[in-house]
Amino acid sequence: MNLLKGLKGRVRRDLPLKRYTTFKIGGRARFFVEPKDQDDLKILLGLAKKYRIPVAVIGAGSNILAGDRGIKGIVVKLSSPYFNKLSVKGNCIEAGSGVWIGRLLSFSRKCGLSGLEFLAGIPATVGGALAMNAGITKERRSIGNIVKSVTVMDKKGNRKVLKRKSIKFSYRNSSLSKYIILSALLNLKKGDRARIGDEIRGHLKYRSLTQDLSGPCAGCVFKNPAGDSAGRLIDLCGLKGKRSGGAGVSLKHANFILNLGGASFTDVIRLMDIIKRKVKNRFKIELVPEITIWRS
Repeated sequence: MNLLKGLKGRVRRDLPLKRYTTFKIGGRARFFVEPKDQDDLKILLGLAKKYRIPVAVIGAGSNILAGDRGIKGIVVKLSSPYFNKLSVKGNCIEAGSGVWIGRLLSFSRKCGLSGLEFLAGIPATVGGALAMNAGITKERRSIGNIVKSVTVMDKKGNRKVLKRKSIKFSYRNSSLSKYIILSALLNLKKGDRARIGDEIRGHLKYRSLTQDLSGPCAGCVFKNPAGDSAGRLIDLCGLKGKRSGGAGVSLKHANFILNLGGASFTDVIRLMDIIKRKVKNRFKIELVPEITIWRS
């Protein structure tokens, strides 16, 4: 703990990551730090560099499969009030990276600003949504489409403001992944509050009908291949209900793996390997993980 002396934020040691991932899987983090502000974050990164300790950032933990033996480095969560600010600038909303998407949507509806409704039901923070370019595949809409600028910090502690044209967004990926995202300016448009609310409820209903939220999971495990659906391919391989230890393929959505009780990192990885092999053998398609895998 003395290694991180001088930080103003909350510092904890040997914290179980399963408390902070929607999969409810993960061993202990050597250090779990919630910096007070960006200056505190800069100090933390300096200490990490000095002592050669790797740093990983966690948002909502909804896209992470963490190793059972834990993480030997520092896990950073930007959960302090500093990183949870929301403000309006004309037709734009500036949102801190720690803001939950649900809260962002409520704020945008209250302000009568439209353009975020398609994100309803995505269990992520603004930072996590930006890093993976969250959105709806079938509608070809993603958060990258409404970004005006993103404020980031590199691993050396340098703060930068990146304009939209300098950021590369692609399917479930972005060039922001190499930075720590501090905040974003999102370009929206004026809208009717009632209509915005109706759209949000519509997206929430669609997700509840099509996704399996009956147990701990990390959403879609694999990216959709070009022109196809990973869930469809997995289903055609007869893998719905397939189990490995405490992990099982959803009976409702074949691209969801559920923690059915006591699932381990190894259980999920084995099940993912089975899925990849079956799909590759039958369709000659190599499935690529959508989730982020933190190996011990």
